[in-house]
Amino acid sequence: MTDPVEFFEGDSWTCGIVGLGYVGLPLALTAVAKGHPAVGFDTSDDRVRRLGAASSPIDDVTDAELSSALQRGFSVTDDPKSLTEVDAIFICVPSPLGRNRQPDMSYIQSAATTVARIARPGQLISLESTTYPGTTDDILVTALSDVGLEVDRDVFVAFSPERVSPGDELKTAEIPKVVGGVSALSTAVAAAAYRRLVPNVHAVSDAKTAEMAKLLENTYRAVNIGLINEMAQLAHEIDIDIWEVIEAAATKPFGFQAFFPGPGVGGHCIPLDPQFLAWRAKEANFTTRFIDTAEQVNEGMPAWTARRVGEMLNRRGLPVFGTRLLGVGISYKADIADDRESASARVLVELAKQGAAVEVFDPLVPPDRIRRHGFEPSASFEGYAAAIILTDHAGVDYQAIADAVPVVFDTRNAYRRRGIEVDNVEVL
Repeated sequence: MTDPVEFFEGDSWTCGIVGLGYVGLPLALTAVAKGHPAVGFDTSDDRVRRLGAASSPIDDVTDAELSSALQRGFSVTDDPKSLTEVDAIFICVPSPLGRNRQPDMSYIQSAATTVARIARPGQLISLESTTYPGTTDDILVTALSDVGLEVDRDVFVAFSPERVSPGDELKTAEIPKVVGGVSALSTAVAAAAYRRLVPNVHAVSDAKTAEMAKLLENTYRAVNIGLINEMAQLAHEIDIDIWEVIEAAATKPFGFQAFFPGPGVGGHCIPLDPQFLAWRAKEANFTTRFIDTAEQVNEGMPAWTARRVGEMLNRRGLPVFGTRLLGVGISYKADIADDRESASARVLVELAKQGAAVEVFDPLVPPDRIRRHGFEPSASFEGYAAAIILTDHAGVDYQAIADAVPVVFDTRNAYRRRGIEVDNVEVL
C-alpha cells in the first residue's frame, strides 16, 4: 500500500469540495491551478447550474477565472456520489448562529453524514468550516465511525480553518494554513495535502487546537474592535476626536496596533466566531468575560450610531421622523458586495424604526439585495437632508455627496483619510 503521506506529497491526487461558496469555490480553483482536478459538490441546484455556466456567485472569483478552471479540471455537481472517486474531500459549508446565538451545526452535521455515506478507504477528509473546539471529533469522526470507517486505517481526518477575507488582495493560494488532524498520522497526511495548495502550513497537535486557533484569530479582532468602539463612545462624551487619538497612538513603533471604530461589526466571521468559543465555554462552566463584553459593545454600536445621527439632525432643527436620509454603503466591508450580517444595514434599520425616510446608495450591492433590507436603492445624492457614510467604498465620490447634502455623518473617517476638507461633515 502506498504511504499516504508520500501520496499526498505528490501531484496525482484529486479532490472534492463540499460547499461552493466564499470558502469552497476559491479552494477548488486553487486546487485546479496547482494541478489537482476538483469536483465541486453543492446541494443548491441553482448554484450548480450557475457555476456550470461559468457564472461566479461570489466577488472573489471572476467569471473568467471560473471558466478557465472548468476547462482545466474543475467540475460541479449536486450528486454526492461523484465524490466517491476523489482522494481528498474538503468540507466548506456554512456554520451560522441560531436564534439564541448558539452554533447552528446542521450544515456541518449534514455534510458529515453525506461524506460518510460515500467515503472510501484511503481518503483524506478535512473540515474547514469555523466551529467550536471538538467538532471534528464529535461530528465528523463519529459519522465516519458509524458507517464502519476507522481513522488512520480507512480514512484520515483533519481540521484546517478557512482564512478567507472577501475583497482582500491575499487569495486562498497565498494564505498560510493551520492544520490539525485527529491523530498524528492524519495531521501528517493533511499537512502534506495542503502543502500542495498553499505556500506555508503550520501543523498543530490535534484538530481541537486548530479549531480554537481559528476562533482566537477572530476573537482577538472582535475584542479589540469592541475596545476601540467603547473608546469612541467615551471620546464623544468628553469631547475628544477619537480618530486623532488613534492616529497619535499609532506613531508608537511597538506595543500598539491600530483598530478603528465603526457602526458595528459584520460579515461571516467577527460577529459569529467568538460566539462559538463563548458557547463552548459555557458547556465547560467557564465565563468568557472579554468576549461577552466586546459583543455587548459591538452589538450596541448600530443603535448608538443611529442616536448620534439623530443628535446631529436635532442640532440642526430636524427630527428623525419624516426626514429623508441617504445611507452610503450597505455591505459590511469596503469594496465588496457582501451584505451578510451588515452593521451598516442595522444602523439604517434603527433610523427607519424612528420614522426616517431612508434610501441607500451602494455601487456594489445589487438593488434587489438592498430591497431585501427594506430600503430603496438610490442613484442620486440630491434631495436628502443628510447622508450617513457607513461603508467607505473606494469608488464613491465623497466630495459630490458633501456638495449635495446639507450635512454628512461619517462613521468611517472617509473624508479625513482622503484629505477631503469640507465643513459639513461630522465624524463618529
